[in-house]
Amino acid sequence: MSSDEPGKRGPRRKEERGLALKERTRTKKPPMYKVLLHNDDYTTKEFVVWILQSVFQKSENEAVQVMMHVHNNGVGIAGIYTHEVAETKVAKTMNLAQAHEYPLQCSLEPTE
Repeated sequence: MSSDEPGKRGPRRKEERGLALKERTRTKKPPMYKVLLHNDDYTTKEFVVWILQSVFQKSENEAVQVMMHVHNNGVGIAGIYTHEVAETKVAKTMNLAQAHEYPLQCSLEPTE
């Protein structure tokens, strides 16, 4: 007697029972982008700290550290986000800088 007979239990493959095996697909993590702030000679340190706190949700201490890095090195990372979020933060930063008449530049680049 095989396990296919009624009333008998035995190991049967899912295919034999008419069930299709589904492959699990893993979603890839979305590519991430660095939002960069660029140093200039006119934007005040206070404004950059305010941007980092209001747009990038940095604490005051973190914002000061990032601002000083930008000031000393010419460029610094404000945050790392998905493409859409990074684009939104760049646009918001540029709009606020323009509204306050500062030449602050903000850009994004893919992470490695």
